[in-house]
Amino acid sequence: MSSSLRALVQPAAWLDGTTSRHPAGDVNAKSGAPLQLSADNAWVTLGGSPVRLLDFEEAVELIMQRSRPGRTPLAVASANLDHLQHFGAGARWAGILERQDTPEWLSLLDGAPLVRHVQGMTGRTWPRLSGSDLIGPILDRAELAGIRVGFLGGSEEVHTQVRSRLATSHPRLVISGFWSPARSELADHVASSSLATRIAATDTDILVVCLGKPRQELWIAEYGYQTGANVMLAFGAAVDFLGGRVRRAPAVAQNVGMEWAWRLALEPRRLANRYLVQGPEAYLRLLSVSSFGRESFAPRQQPQDYASKDLTDEGFSPLTSETDVAVIIVTYNNERDIPLLLKSLQGESREQSIKVIVADNSPGPSTLAALEGFSDVHAIATGGNLGYAAAINLAMQEIGAARSFLVLNPDLQVEPGAIRAMRHRMAISGAGVVVPLLKDDNGTVYPSLRREPTVTRAIGDAVMGSKLSGRPAWLSEMDFDNESYMHAHKVDWATGAALLIHRDVAQLVGDWDEDYFLYSEETDFMHRVRQAGWEIWFESQAVMSHSRGGSGTSLALNALMAINRIKYIRKFHTRPYSRAFRSAVILSALLRVPVTPGIGVLAAVLREGSWGELPHAEIYPEGVRVPAAIPTGTVIIPAHNEASVLRRTLDGLVPAMVGGTVEVIVACNGCTDDTASIARSYKDARVIEVEEASKTAALNAGDQVATRWPRMYLDADIELPLEALCATLELLGEGGAILCARPAYRYDFSGASWPVRAFYRARNRLPKPAESIWGAGVYAISRKGKARLPEFPSVAADDCLVDRLYSDKEKAVVQCAPATVRTPRTTGSLLKTLGRNYRSNVILRDVPGSHTMQTLRDLVGSVSGPRSAVEAGVYAAFALAGRLHARRWVGLESAAWESDESSRL
Repeated sequence: MSSSLRALVQPAAWLDGTTSRHPAGDVNAKSGAPLQLSADNAWVTLGGSPVRLLDFEEAVELIMQRSRPGRTPLAVASANLDHLQHFGAGARWAGILERQDTPEWLSLLDGAPLVRHVQGMTGRTWPRLSGSDLIGPILDRAELAGIRVGFLGGSEEVHTQVRSRLATSHPRLVISGFWSPARSELADHVASSSLATRIAATDTDILVVCLGKPRQELWIAEYGYQTGANVMLAFGAAVDFLGGRVRRAPAVAQNVGMEWAWRLALEPRRLANRYLVQGPEAYLRLLSVSSFGRESFAPRQQPQDYASKDLTDEGFSPLTSETDVAVIIVTYNNERDIPLLLKSLQGESREQSIKVIVADNSPGPSTLAALEGFSDVHAIATGGNLGYAAAINLAMQEIGAARSFLVLNPDLQVEPGAIRAMRHRMAISGAGVVVPLLKDDNGTVYPSLRREPTVTRAIGDAVMGSKLSGRPAWLSEMDFDNESYMHAHKVDWATGAALLIHRDVAQLVGDWDEDYFLYSEETDFMHRVRQAGWEIWFESQAVMSHSRGGSGTSLALNALMAINRIKYIRKFHTRPYSRAFRSAVILSALLRVPVTPGIGVLAAVLREGSWGELPHAEIYPEGVRVPAAIPTGTVIIPAHNEASVLRRTLDGLVPAMVGGTVEVIVACNGCTDDTASIARSYKDARVIEVEEASKTAALNAGDQVATRWPRMYLDADIELPLEALCATLELLGEGGAILCARPAYRYDFSGASWPVRAFYRARNRLPKPAESIWGAGVYAISRKGKARLPEFPSVAADDCLVDRLYSDKEKAVVQCAPATVRTPRTTGSLLKTLGRNYRSNVILRDVPGSHTMQTLRDLVGSVSGPRSAVEAGVYAAFALAGRLHARRWVGLESAAWESDESSRL
């Protein structure tokens, strides 16, 4: 049974007081006579939007009554299909007009489909109350009463026409002003506030706002109270009608409900989408979501007087205090970022009480050391890289009582007033979670708003990616629309860089799901928030800057992102739906196979058995400790077009170079990308540039400017933990017997093809690679040891050369937190890598077959079952193919840079 039928057969509920609203003119179920109800209580909900039912004279009289000062400002809108499209149930701006503390909204019945629908609901005739019909009588009454009227919107040319016409038709009308703001001015918070202030200076009583839907209603909702106007009329094209620029439809077209066709014929390009595409959707909304009365809304908390806190009191409260806001920050090697964030938070502590806890996932003490200047910040070492969700859960256990919890990424900076704006939005909207506007370092808006993942959206994103940003919402999970980031509204979810969470929500929803490790944990959390009956709101006036991508990207993280999306869908949907969604994710990776990351992501998604090898929570060994004092030394990084990976390598070295103990030299050679500019963004790193694209030339150039010992030579794509750096440099200190060393390493072959993974699994079982200097992409040499190698010769495998220069007693592998070595992802890339290595062996006069028998014995000895036997066979096949490839190209060796691009994405 439809909502209108249910209402007609159950009118007794209105009479016995069980509902708060009474539809005017309904039919009494017993007598069949129209109910005589007060117009003050005549409300219906049409398509999810509340509409007050009034006669024409009643509407004009009410507007004129409210034009006098002394009451809450009144905003008047016309409810038609376009209004339902923007403000009805399920629309982007649904609920925003009712969730304001000021002004009070009055939506009047307009649009032929809505009028017919209400007539069917109530059994009586209602007039259309369009702005273009109401504006004339309102101006007549305003002229007689001396009411000051202003006009916002429309071109200056139209304003001239309106002024001229009104001078003739309403010579005594007091016009307070005309304002014609550019669209860019309306989109800017500061400019809009300034505009509202200028209007306020004119003592306008009635402000006619003609900016078009939904812009006019949104502007009134956010800035209308600043104008000082008693009544604001969101009357769309009324100023164009007054100026004669647009003609009203003939009476016959209006009477039969075809005014829309008239307007479409006049402005087809501008109005075709509204009437032909959005109109049918809004009409279905009208039929499915309409009822008598309106939903009453009371915020769960009242807006607070933020000025009650001493504005000179800057600082954080202890964990034992119950505060307005408890800030939770999860860090991982963020010693450069965290001080900037905390300083921005200190300014916010003037307006509300704030306490801060930092949960540090870093392997070393550098991030915690960066907090030494913030004695009022509570910091905890998690004891491992637990992931984002687990670290949040740990912090929540420690932080104590608060009225709200603010989860922040460490690479954010909070702009003044942001937290206050988020708290205010939470209070007036009843939101359970509020998210801010995020801006990139260059000031551009980051599209952080998201829609609930669905199969159709996954397919749309797979096929179109970020192209066709204006496509329908059901074809894109990301909200690209610029207007979405200009005004507050309800959202499905947003990226988890900054979330203000109501304390009741935190208690009701519980822990974050630690199964995700990284990515989709915020999607999951906000899904559960909505399931619990709370809403997520975006606040455009809360701004935070976000230094995205500081840690770079990797194939493993791209694969983890795709797989966690599948895990999320499996958690909340049926098995058939999850299969369809996984197919859409596979399609996305398949369409990107021409790009190396697409191949790796596709391989990872297809092999569910390999998901456990992707990045996951790790507990640091009890014995792993970073020295209290970092040893001196030099790190030389040869870099040729390494813009995609250099940040994640340099980030791990920041604690060592910030103190000046370790000098870091980035030797850019033959670079044609942003490698040098990225390196220079690290102010403590030294950058030199070599014209020749040669690794050995870069190593020699680095040696020429280096001033400290020992020297570590680090490939630009290797991630080196601080502990590994310190332990290796410490071992090679002056006077020691060890001349050359490298840290332990681990292979990251997530996203690689099965043959590549099999090769490296077999290699991990061989003793020789584990004991040698080569293969890790990093090694260090003492001052004494470097005397044997004054200059690097022009060979590709410099680590193999170094390994041969020292005896077993003079070199060592340091057992410590391992460096991360990303392997090739494809069979072809692996063959090229092996060919280059074996080719270097030949040039170094090491006969390729000299260790073949020993390697073969080790390979056989590593077999412990069917799987290891197959993998040993794969290793042997690759080794043989690599040697054959090497022999073919001996004599063509060049010092030109050769790198595996597949592992750098």
